[in-house]
Amino acid sequence: MTPIIKDPWNGSVMRAITYDQHGEARQVLRLVEQPPPTAPAAGQVQVRVLSRPIHPGDLAGVQGFPGAPQGRFATPRIPGLEGMGVVEIVGEGVQDLRPGQRVAFFPVPGAWSVLLTAPADLVVPVPEGVSDETAALMLVNPVTLLTLLRAVEDAQHGQAGPVVQTAAGSSVGKMVSAAALKHDIPLVNLVRSAAGAQALRQRFPGLPAISTADADWRAQVRDATGGRGAQVVLDAVGGSLTGELAGLLDDGGTLITYGQLGPGSTPLESLALPPRALTVRGVSIGHWMTRTPEGRAEDVAFAARLAATAPELFEVAAGYDLADFAKAIDHVRRPGKSGTVLLTSPAS
Repeated sequence: MTPIIKDPWNGSVMRAITYDQHGEARQVLRLVEQPPPTAPAAGQVQVRVLSRPIHPGDLAGVQGFPGAPQGRFATPRIPGLEGMGVVEIVGEGVQDLRPGQRVAFFPVPGAWSVLLTAPADLVVPVPEGVSDETAALMLVNPVTLLTLLRAVEDAQHGQAGPVVQTAAGSSVGKMVSAAALKHDIPLVNLVRSAAGAQALRQRFPGLPAISTADADWRAQVRDATGGRGAQVVLDAVGGSLTGELAGLLDDGGTLITYGQLGPGSTPLESLALPPRALTVRGVSIGHWMTRTPEGRAEDVAFAARLAATAPELFEVAAGYDLADFAKAIDHVRRPGKSGTVLLTSPAS
């Protein structure tokens, strides 16, 4: 990993990672110097960003979602919606934030830059004792967890039953496992390797962990769910695995999809939805802003408490300077990676 260097921001330019068309991230992303944002308006704050995660959704946004327009953009875009940093300037009317204060933010576009301007209500003070690394991950994954738990509760209709989750070794997957133990959710974890399954069994005793590399993994899941199948499947993989996952559901069950990590595709008509009364539901943190301000405030308070009390759930794989974004992206895609990769920039 390249040592962090002093950022070449001198008041007239700042570093940022940008792209001017959709495509493979390593090919379309560029490190540039550009003018810093103007002074914040009323109700806004300017944040010097110190650390920001590379989420799968960030790279998917650069790649371009299905149906996204092709061609170059009129104005280059800066990836990233989450991060942490220090308040530089507060705009008129901002009462609860001050210059020099450590903060986390989400969802604020442009996190992969040194400076950004954010609405004050999307900027959260970092609790004392929470590290910068944990603070950089403080919001998205806990909010995703809450979104998934609500979706599971809706799908169960008051009748709790077995839940299966894919990508159980991911950061969100480990949060789901911790929540399952706390709330007595009968969860079965799926991962891609025997080593990953063993690591999860050691970390979360009492929760079955099954490797999809095993020839009999489907039978293992059916045994772990009592022979009838799962009531709910939480799926972050999708692609060609979708049909297999639908086959793990009991009749009347729900497949909740919230990611597209896997290759391939599955025709919808192959899932036998009508005869088995199955439901397929998409869930996205992108709809979080439709919650009421009170609901969002409750979610943020939960995230801050989790960061303060369970920092082990905010695992960091490595940190890379902005200039080393290509190496960071390679690390994100490394098989067996544990934790989230961060992009960092110095405090001054």
